[in-house]
Amino acid sequence: MTPRIRWQRARLVDSRLETRRARTLVFDVPQWTGHDAGQHVDVKLTGEDGFTAQRSYSIASASTPGRLELTVQAVSGGIVSPYLVDAMQLGDELELRGPIGGWFRWTNELAEPVLLVGGGSGIAPLMAMLRQRLLAGSAAPFRLVYSARTPDHVFYANELHVISQGRRGVDVDLLYTRSGLPGDTRPPGRLVGDDLPLAAPDAEPTRVYVCGPNGFVENAARLLVDRGHQPASIRTERFGSSGG
Repeated sequence: MTPRIRWQRARLVDSRLETRRARTLVFDVPQWTGHDAGQHVDVKLTGEDGFTAQRSYSIASASTPGRLELTVQAVSGGIVSPYLVDAMQLGDELELRGPIGGWFRWTNELAEPVLLVGGGSGIAPLMAMLRQRLLAGSAAPFRLVYSARTPDHVFYANELHVISQGRRGVDVDLLYTRSGLPGDTRPPGRLVGDDLPLAAPDAEPTRVYVCGPNGFVENAARLLVDRGHQPASIRTERFGSSGG
């Protein structure tokens, strides 16, 4: 029988802004034993009147006992995400439980090439995979294709720049849907087939992870199949309106 995942206290020990409306929160969770990249946690807030609100967020950090990071984008009219982004202070606590998820995850033992396709805040679990790969010194080739509205909407911008310059078996492609940077050769627009690599017919199938809003994931999955990737090798995680 699978043991029940219990709630744990998590204390905010650090944070940083990723964009004007997104924040990475670093939590100290004393009894956290680690996680696989791609998994998520449930977060619960409890008000002074006893009212509770619960949401799920992908873990953005590599696996570290006793600590984890969540990157949250504030949802207009929401309850949980605006508090996490705008109001939560260092030393404040909340409850979380996890790790949760068995399908959408990457571990150090997987050696096949990996393609990460992210839209907007869907980069968070993919960043955990990228960070875990670098931390573990894995030789698995990684490629990230990340679509954001504008350069100002890119999460982890500085870190991705460093990774893209250092290579180490990792390629990073940034795409913009609304407006890009001077000198960009790709005009702004939604994800198209040419933005994604073709599957190599005689090579080991690429392990593909796609995360983002519903429409983005559906479009990306269709384009990947058109580019020759096997449906069985494509793992997707999507989000829609959840109340924030």
